[in-house]
Amino acid sequence: MSTNDDEDKVPSRIDPRLEAIAAASPEVRAAAGSKGLAEGPDLTGPVLAEGVDEEPVEGNRRIFLGWRAWAMAWMAGLYAAFHMAALNGLSIEGMTGVEIGFLPRFPLETWNFRIAHVAGALGLGFLLFAPHAFRADDRLAEGPGLASWGAALLFAPALVALWTASGFIAQIGSGELPQMGGLTTWAAFPGTELYAAEVYWFGLPLLVATLGGIVLGWLERRERGRFAWTDILLTLCGLVAATYLIAIYGTAARNSVGTPFVPIGVAFAATASTALILELTRRVAGLALVIISSVFLVYVFTAHVLPGILAVQSPFTWHRFFGFLYTDAGILGPTTAVSSTYIILFIIFAAFLQASKVGDYFVNFAFACAGRARGGPAKVAIFASGLMGMINGTSAGNVVATGSLTIPLMKKVGYKPTTSGAVEAAASTGGQIMPPIMGAGAFIMAEITGLPYTEIALAAIIPAILYFVSVYFMVDFEAAKLGMRGMREDELPKFNRLVRQVYLFAPIIILIVALFMGYSVIRAGTLATVAAAVVSWLTPYRMGLRSVAHAFELAGAMSIQIIAVCACAGIIVGVISLTGVGARFSSLLLGIADTSQLLALFFAMCIAILLGMGMPTTAAYAVAASVVAPGLIQLGIPQLTAHFFVFYFAVLSAITPPVALASYAAAGISGANPMATSVASFKIGISAFIVPFMFFYNGALLGDGTWFEVIRAVLTAVAGVFLLSSGVQGWWVGARANWVVRAGLVVVALLMIEGGLLSDLIGVGGALALFFLARAMGGSAKPA
Repeated sequence: MSTNDDEDKVPSRIDPRLEAIAAASPEVRAAAGSKGLAEGPDLTGPVLAEGVDEEPVEGNRRIFLGWRAWAMAWMAGLYAAFHMAALNGLSIEGMTGVEIGFLPRFPLETWNFRIAHVAGALGLGFLLFAPHAFRADDRLAEGPGLASWGAALLFAPALVALWTASGFIAQIGSGELPQMGGLTTWAAFPGTELYAAEVYWFGLPLLVATLGGIVLGWLERRERGRFAWTDILLTLCGLVAATYLIAIYGTAARNSVGTPFVPIGVAFAATASTALILELTRRVAGLALVIISSVFLVYVFTAHVLPGILAVQSPFTWHRFFGFLYTDAGILGPTTAVSSTYIILFIIFAAFLQASKVGDYFVNFAFACAGRARGGPAKVAIFASGLMGMINGTSAGNVVATGSLTIPLMKKVGYKPTTSGAVEAAASTGGQIMPPIMGAGAFIMAEITGLPYTEIALAAIIPAILYFVSVYFMVDFEAAKLGMRGMREDELPKFNRLVRQVYLFAPIIILIVALFMGYSVIRAGTLATVAAAVVSWLTPYRMGLRSVAHAFELAGAMSIQIIAVCACAGIIVGVISLTGVGARFSSLLLGIADTSQLLALFFAMCIAILLGMGMPTTAAYAVAASVVAPGLIQLGIPQLTAHFFVFYFAVLSAITPPVALASYAAAGISGANPMATSVASFKIGISAFIVPFMFFYNGALLGDGTWFEVIRAVLTAVAGVFLLSSGVQGWWVGARANWVVRAGLVVVALLMIEGGLLSDLIGVGGALALFFLARAMGGSAKPA
């Protein structure tokens, strides 16, 4: 690290984690940054969650000291605070029609706000995340190499592009250009001087600097505590592209997007921004989404030579496609709309909960409630992950937050490393379907479908219950087979003490109440955030101005990954929108449904899981909803049912082999084989793969029906999930079941899940018959 004495006198918020990173095993460093617990918590005393709220340090994240740490803290904090102020300033004025003078107002046009949102995340992301992972011994400073000198040279074309864009802004604001419909015209036709300036003095220099900076970034190696020249260059390129787009989209030229008449500079700026988004996504989320997006980009320019439903009549030019991509039909579309409003708002909410240490309380409360049960730590994982996961927008991030404590404890009480990781992965994934927040999924669904948030949140309750009930049964039967005990009283937090702090749930309760009282999502989220700060005054972690600033800093850094993947998912949405492949896919589903509607649903499930692999929940759902949901709706499935079907499987892609991000993160903590962990988590969550089909056959599970119908559907579905879990785990009537009983249990479970009155009666009769059959045949009641 830096040897500058003056710098070392300045405190760093992140520096103390360095030693933990260096000490942890490589697998834990990769999965959980500084939160490695190789040996697990000590069971000689009470288990108390500590550090659950700590932000993980990724393997490629820079750890700054001195003025660099303060500079990044200010940038991240101001970025998050800008969103909070802008959303509330615009929201309050928009709701009341009256400008409230003491609130800051940001009269940003929607597209400009989203462009600034993405550009800010790009800048923060490139400065904070290196293009390569650091080793534990990457501490010594390295002098500038050839890549650094090359990046320094590329600043020249980047500055030329910035100077040209500034000239364009001055020209637009001069009032000398003609007006059209109250907007300044911007006619950059081939052969004009303006066209040449956009190509040779803006577009080409910007592309050279951007693509050159990305390539040189892969080669540059700088100390972990210093900025890299290539990353500063890429930040500048993102700023230049955003500056140009904001200026041009304020003119009449905006009306030409998606046509051959869009200004050529827009295509250049969109191309550079797309490259930057793909590179940042690679740094913060891996290659899976980048590869999928790249396949879609290649498809755009090859679709005219492809056969069948993939074909388009005429090829798309580079100018037309990228002139269309950076609009509200693509990158600035639904995914960025949600990330720039609801997602970042709830990231700020989560950051305030972290700063007030509420996450530690959630996990301790889960231990106090469920720790005594058979196989206690596994059931704690279910409870705690449900609480944390509904706020956290990624299944893998939830695994890291709670799994660093629960996984070692599961291993201590007898679970195999593979099972320990699988339970945590399945439980953390379930948190994404837990209302009221659903990892921000509820708000994305409301944005895409136009349905009220309250309707979506209420419909999600029963499916979430079924998911967690199924995971609970699977865990309980596994514990029974292994003869596990619960945790002792002296190993757990004191329930009576935790009950006296139940007021720490107040922010979430206020959020729910405000939403159901009809407040906007932005107003409700803001009230919940303020409540988190107020509640902290009743704890040892009282939030003052410094803590509030730190919470905004955390939120700015935490938002980078989800904003990058949402923007990257917007690339896919843009391709689908321009090529119309989604409509042709809907026609394919209709054709399959003529043969079998169940087969069409199975095919839709596979596509939703495939599109969701490697993505956080929000991006996975947004992409799958663009491709799969319209086809399901055309099959006659209600809109809410179709979107829940897609949402469920997009979420479950996190535990579906071969690309199961949540399972891989859990395997990094448990020390198990990643693929074996993903298979085990798939098995534990197997009932959840049936639940979406239950929506189709029985709408009462989404609250669509009378109270009697809903209650009967819930009871029979829970019974069916119980029987299915029993058959999969091979544990029935307190003993191990043979293959005959297990097969019978699966059959009667499916009958109970189907939801019809006749099938329910047959299922109940079959379960009773299997009960007496198991008693008659006998079984091994001895645990392994």
